[in-house]
Amino acid sequence: MENTFLDQVHGKLIISCQALEGEPLHSSFIMARMARAAKMAGAPAIRANSVVDIQAIQDETGLPIIGIIKKDYPDSDVYITPTLKEMRQVAATGVEVVACQVTGQVRPNGEKLEEIIPQFRDEFPNTLLMADTGDLNDVKEANRLGFDIIGTTMHGYTPTTKGMNIADNDFAYLKDVLKIAEHPVIAEGKIDLPQKAKRVLELGVHALVVGGAITRPLEIANKFMDAIK
Repeated sequence: MENTFLDQVHGKLIISCQALEGEPLHSSFIMARMARAAKMAGAPAIRANSVVDIQAIQDETGLPIIGIIKKDYPDSDVYITPTLKEMRQVAATGVEVVACQVTGQVRPNGEKLEEIIPQFRDEFPNTLLMADTGDLNDVKEANRLGFDIIGTTMHGYTPTTKGMNIADNDFAYLKDVLKIAEHPVIAEGKIDLPQKAKRVLELGVHALVVGGAITRPLEIANKFMDAIK
């Protein structure tokens, strides 16, 4: 069956439904209900973390999914679907897209993307690969490696971009990404207001992902608490 993910999400908002261990909504049941709410609002797809959450969301919504596994390894700072093992685990659920971190940092177990990507594509030829990048060098590397989708997910969260915000200077960084990316760009990371979502689509991204501003009530509540202190 043809993978029509890019057609389905073009010009639209993908909603990320994630909660990590220790967070109040950490539950595949709750994430599935969160995804149901996203579907009711009109989201064409979901971004989800972990096999159990992905499967629960698939059962609940039937929507296409960008799947990831967040896992820490002691020998690396790369944590979003960091090795071929996690890439396989996510793809085996039947998700349309597997996203993994491409940030120029040493990967766990000495793995190299240029070696594992061909192996992954042989095993899962109909699964798209999304690069979660942080800076323009990462985007160039994702181009070189042949990722199907370029994401801005890690901008502001890597050593070279710490403290930066994708919305700075009317999304100047995103404009630069759009100039050099050789594949569709999905904007993600710190897009926390409807006006920002509208603006990134105006700039020409293929789609965007919003997570914490919609699906993490503790973060949302903390912003209000901090504002009134």
